[in-house]
Amino acid sequence: MQTTGAIARHEAQAFAELEEVLANNGISAPQALHLLTTALPVAAVSDPQDPLPPLLRALQTASDRLRQQQVGDTVTYVVNRNINFTNICEQHCGFCAFRRDATAADAYWLDIDRILGKVADAVAQGATEICMQGGLNPAAKEGSSTLRYYQSLVREIKTAFPGVHLHAFSPQEIQFIAREDGLSYAQVIDVLHQSGVDSMPGTAAEVLVDRVRSRICPEKINTATWLEIVETAHRLGVWTTSTMLCGHIETPADQVAHLQHLQRLQQKALERDYPARITEFILLPYVGELAPKAMRQWVGHLQPQLLPTLVLTAVARLFLGQWIVNHQPSWVKLGLGGATMALDWGCNDLGGTLMEEHITSAAGAQGGTGVSPANLVAAIRSLGRTPRQRTTLYALVGEPR
Repeated sequence: MQTTGAIARHEAQAFAELEEVLANNGISAPQALHLLTTALPVAAVSDPQDPLPPLLRALQTASDRLRQQQVGDTVTYVVNRNINFTNICEQHCGFCAFRRDATAADAYWLDIDRILGKVADAVAQGATEICMQGGLNPAAKEGSSTLRYYQSLVREIKTAFPGVHLHAFSPQEIQFIAREDGLSYAQVIDVLHQSGVDSMPGTAAEVLVDRVRSRICPEKINTATWLEIVETAHRLGVWTTSTMLCGHIETPADQVAHLQHLQRLQQKALERDYPARITEFILLPYVGELAPKAMRQWVGHLQPQLLPTLVLTAVARLFLGQWIVNHQPSWVKLGLGGATMALDWGCNDLGGTLMEEHITSAAGAQGGTGVSPANLVAAIRSLGRTPRQRTTLYALVGEPR
């Protein structure tokens, strides 16, 4: 256990480092690791309702000021609908309460008419984006081809709704399609992009450290494959988001390693003049209320821990902000109140309306499955910030791209 004197020395060192953040436009990986190892233990024993301890207050202030310096005081959101088109999945991730075997009583696989109906309803409510992901269903084929099935989904949606932005299919789904059809990742991404996929979610990243992945999602693609698929997407003109599943068995060193991978991906896209890159970073704290038992036992808590999540949110802004300027909390996981707090810890976007969400809610998340634009606007205004609706690629709605 640290003495009071040791804690004070750590705080003094952290203050000194944070004073340099704005001048340097961010922090290094060793600084990020030092901040996490120093601040996370303080956050773990602090009450979010109490005044922040000096170290956390300094971290919060630095991340908020860097956010203001890099992107200003406008907070954006997107009107979208999330469609999880099947919960049938061949994999068994340790944190997932969504997946089902095909024979399960509550397994589902939406047909194209149901999907088009959901898109039509979303567009009628002003949605500019459809986010679509699903389980890895080996039966999802047209003829003998998995790619043709996914291609048909995309074409049907874009034919009926050519103006909607289709944000679809994680790197894990790309690998699944490529494996099933014996194709390269580039071939799969190119066909889907030409058919109407406008951007890809950077999900299935979890933590980009194979030691962690081997425990929580051993059947998923490894770190190198995830990075290869996302870089290939950028090279082919497909923009992506980026995410991190946090607050489970990963260490601060793992968190920093993950952030370094994302930073390098963005640097490559810029250095090599790829036509696309990462639009945003989204922190996804672990929800285990209804997750598989083994993972719950490893982690030891069932809902996200707010202050530790906010600490990582702040460090992510300080480390990634120069390269990935848009940072978003998850109101599904933190609740709208917690996500609003994150706007003071480096975030500048509140995400999407979603309208429906099944993966996190199946794990027992308490944030809800949809939120209205009016509620997002009210949350933003409660902090004195300026709300603006955006597109998926962060053009402000009603303004030139």
